[in-house]
Amino acid sequence: MPSVIDQHGLVKRRDRFLRQLGGYAAIIPAAPMVVHHADCEYPFRQNSDFWYLTGFDEPDAVALFLPHRALGERFVLFVLPRDPALEAWTGSRSGTQGVVDHFGAEVAHPLEELPLRLKDYLKGAEGIAFRVGKHPKIEPIVLKCLTEQLDSVQRCGSLPFSLIAPCPILHQLRLYKESWELELMREAARISAKAHELARNFARPGMNERQVQALIEKCFLEHGARGPAYGSIVAGGDNACILHYTSNNAPLRDGELLLIDAGCSLFDYYNGDITRTFPINGRFSGEQKDLYQVVLAAQQAALECVVPGQNAEAVHAIAVRVIVEGLLDLGILKGSIDSLIEQDAYRHIYMHRTGHWLGLDVHDVGAYRLGDYPVELEPGMTLTVEPGIYVSDRFPVPEGQPEIDNHWKGIGIRIEDDVLVTDKRPEVLSEDALKSLEDMQK
Repeated sequence: MPSVIDQHGLVKRRDRFLRQLGGYAAIIPAAPMVVHHADCEYPFRQNSDFWYLTGFDEPDAVALFLPHRALGERFVLFVLPRDPALEAWTGSRSGTQGVVDHFGAEVAHPLEELPLRLKDYLKGAEGIAFRVGKHPKIEPIVLKCLTEQLDSVQRCGSLPFSLIAPCPILHQLRLYKESWELELMREAARISAKAHELARNFARPGMNERQVQALIEKCFLEHGARGPAYGSIVAGGDNACILHYTSNNAPLRDGELLLIDAGCSLFDYYNGDITRTFPINGRFSGEQKDLYQVVLAAQQAALECVVPGQNAEAVHAIAVRVIVEGLLDLGILKGSIDSLIEQDAYRHIYMHRTGHWLGLDVHDVGAYRLGDYPVELEPGMTLTVEPGIYVSDRFPVPEGQPEIDNHWKGIGIRIEDDVLVTDKRPEVLSEDALKSLEDMQK
């Protein structure tokens, strides 16, 4: 499925970026191809910042954003030229004319000309916006131009010239999703939710985790996604207590739970990220039911907190409080709620945050705090809400807390949804993936 990215939206996005650069010239490289083994490469995945500004899905390109230049030469792309012999092996390239015709580049050059042309494009800029330490092939070219400009400042007494990172500007822009982006995220969530529903109705004792993974990822592909957004987690029983378990090769056992953390990525790179946990045999045991209800209550309370004026820390705090209260009621913790939270005495059972930004990256960019203050939630922001409980011997029990009875151990539960902040109630993008206690029992 080809990209359906909004080219008009990209033009407006580039204009906003150019305005915020002031007098700085930004240099944003594309991702390179990455070798998997020998002469085989991983499937290409574009750099998210580059994609955000260009919508161009080919490797080894460089975009220049030049607010100090005249109209018609502020968005310049350096790309790999057309090469029929190579394209027979690796697929077609757009070339310099193609990126002008189809991707909005005002000027385009072959990539090999970057070292020759960059200095001239930077003339008149106040400085360079470039992310140091991430682009080893392009960085020496950029730093050579910076050094030459600094030498020129010393000789001629011209205005200061400096290097800054473009990330704070770009990542603040990416934190707020536009309407067409949200439609893509709804689609990613819809496909991801469909896969979860199929998996829950398919899983049976005696199957292998890998069979469920295969069904999920087949669903992604059949419904038009690029593939999984990250390594799918299909974790039966105690494997669910390994947060990033991806071996996915153990048998599903009668009486245990299955935790599935999986989401698709679209051809436009927007992602779903959903977790559901359910009994493999269709019926919760008493302990599983008790813990599931605690996690579900924590998630529902946290979702209510995803409103303008709140923040990600508050979302996490309310989930922690509900979980600690539930664990106290079950006798897994002891003490007062406030002291347990203050002392982190619950973290052997709930050790991660309750969510993260979601967008072009699964763990998307954007600050959670600015100095001493948490970033307030505003309409257009998207994040996950994913509390969990993981009972195992992997973490030592804190001093003063009761040893965990064996009948609790091996239970790992997480419930995760993708959520849009609106000016009213939060919109749960992944609501098609069911999660009630009744729906989890078939």
